[in-house]
Amino acid sequence: MSSESSLANEQCAETTTKASETSIKLTKCQELIDYQFNDPTLLHSALTHASGASHRLASNERLEFLGDAILGMIVCDWLYEEFPEYSEGDLTKIKSAVVSRRTCGRVAQTLGLDHCLIVGRGVTRNRSFPRSLVSDVFEAIIAAIYLDGGLDAVRTLLKKWLRDEVACAFNNQGAGNFKSSLQQLAQRDLGHTPIYKMLRESGPDHCKCFLIAAIINDTQFQGAWGTNKKEAEQRAASNALAELQNEPIPYPEDKKPSDE
Repeated sequence: MSSESSLANEQCAETTTKASETSIKLTKCQELIDYQFNDPTLLHSALTHASGASHRLASNERLEFLGDAILGMIVCDWLYEEFPEYSEGDLTKIKSAVVSRRTCGRVAQTLGLDHCLIVGRGVTRNRSFPRSLVSDVFEAIIAAIYLDGGLDAVRTLLKKWLRDEVACAFNNQGAGNFKSSLQQLAQRDLGHTPIYKMLRESGPDHCKCFLIAAIINDTQFQGAWGTNKKEAEQRAASNALAELQNEPIPYPEDKKPSDE
């Protein structure tokens, strides 16, 4: 056999091996993310790092660009609906934590996407991939699913993948927003949304205090005073949380702000 034929056979074998490895990775990835692509070429592009692409536009960089925007939009919509009592500033803090590269990389590794990457030889020498690289693939896959199955498909998966991250960000960034905490607990455990009832006003117009109580279904919790309605509602929510968790009431009804 000539050297040319031998080289051709080796190249053919290498190509076949690569194709087989890629097919295995595509199948494994779809199992890990619990989504079957109608167009597997989208997934192939999403998993392909620039080092493993035949040319720049064949890598996942364009999909990463699109996926970043889709991720931000879905998380913003999710937080807007789930935390109606949060200000723009609070929502921004939670969103920033959830869509950060660190978070995306962590979720991608938890899913096992780092075992599905298609990379060049130079990158495979590393014992593990940088989290930033895995984060890019996560965003690229979001875009690929969007292009393949639409926005609802992405939204469903992201809410499953990021639920714990949102809860963690809520706990870390949302301290002090008792109304949101109470709403989360009430909707999850009691199946009802809290409402707030004005019980009494006190003091002159320039220095009023308001007594407000939280009500869940037919249960009215101990009211709380505040120097404005917003403060009184937050304190009433704090009282309700305390009662539901069998903890001491932080804002007794017989204690006005002027007494603090």
